[in-house]
Amino acid sequence: MPDPLEAGWKGEKVCEVVHEDDDIRVLKCTFPPNVGHEWHRHQPHFGFALSGGTFKIKDDKGTRTVEVKTGTAFSNQEVTQHEVLNIGDSTAIFLITEHK
Repeated sequence: MPDPLEAGWKGEKVCEVVHEDDDIRVLKCTFPPNVGHEWHRHQPHFGFALSGGTFKIKDDKGTRTVEVKTGTAFSNQEVTQHEVLNIGDSTAIFLITEHK
């Protein structure tokens, strides 16, 4: 399964590397309305919403709608997998810091 940088949406990249060293990688991921992120896996990570939005998220728990507010921080200490789609009317932008 691809990682967040490898995965995109309908053949287009949605994430770019803004920093990488031996320990971490920081990605900036941008999701205009009706753009998502195909199935991908995350290493343990920390995320921050530079600009929030409304997402449909599919993972091993099912499908749900989540409102992510600007300035929201989130983290996960395990490897996770999901697919997301921005179903809102504004562009959402996230910084994702992953441990290597």
